[in-house]
Amino acid sequence: MTQDVLTRNNVKVFGRGTQPMVFAHGFGCDQNMWRLVTPAFEDDYRIVLLDYVGSGHSDLSAYDPERYATLDGYARDVLDVVHALDLRDVILVGHSVSGMVAVLAANQEPERFERLVLIGPSPRYINDPPYVGGFERADIEGLLEMMDHNFIGWANFLAPAIMKNPDRPELGEELTSGFCSTDPVVARRFAQATFLSDNRADLGRLRVPSLILQCSDDMVAPVEVGEYLSRALPGSTLRVMRATGHCPHMSHPEETIELMRHYLQPALAA
Repeated sequence: MTQDVLTRNNVKVFGRGTQPMVFAHGFGCDQNMWRLVTPAFEDDYRIVLLDYVGSGHSDLSAYDPERYATLDGYARDVLDVVHALDLRDVILVGHSVSGMVAVLAANQEPERFERLVLIGPSPRYINDPPYVGGFERADIEGLLEMMDHNFIGWANFLAPAIMKNPDRPELGEELTSGFCSTDPVVARRFAQATFLSDNRADLGRLRVPSLILQCSDDMVAPVEVGEYLSRALPGSTLRVMRATGHCPHMSHPEETIELMRHYLQPALAA
């Protein structure tokens, strides 16, 4: 079972530390998106990378439409990897939708996790006044419809808008490539599970301290979302970044590393 999980989720383990730092990627991404951040933590932590089933170089034959219809299925992927490696005191770093996947996993087994680092998280993408999520329901339904009818066109339109930083088009191109390399049917289901989710009711149950990294100009998770999360997540610390876009670990890795280090430093010193 252990080897099955490690193969299924294309798990990579490296680093010279003992405390595990697990990185969970966002929608349309894979573990390669962490390559600019992980070297900064290799000396002090045991780095664990994974691809969700259906993403990256995971085993696509293990994909179960029912399991991955909701974010709970992705939380189970994270917990399966944690169990397979018998990890304790985990620092779980989740980007975008994996922010809420991290919350779900930590709510199920809080004793396994020491801290969460949530990069551009959102508990609900659709506006629900007075809650600001950033999108109207019609916006999301339009995006899902576009995925059905013109997947490549959808990827070419959405990825650069999510990434921002138009002065560095190679970033948007990499995200576009990530979107396009995912099986369209799998990507469509993951998009639906992501953008139609509402995890606001899960926030108050979190017992694991968390760092929220909120980009200053992010179409996917506006600043109001970070402020909402900082109020709703017990034991959370909000840091609004100078970084723009939705993928600061790719566009602004130095700032991402600096804020993570500053947050984790007291624990490391102890």
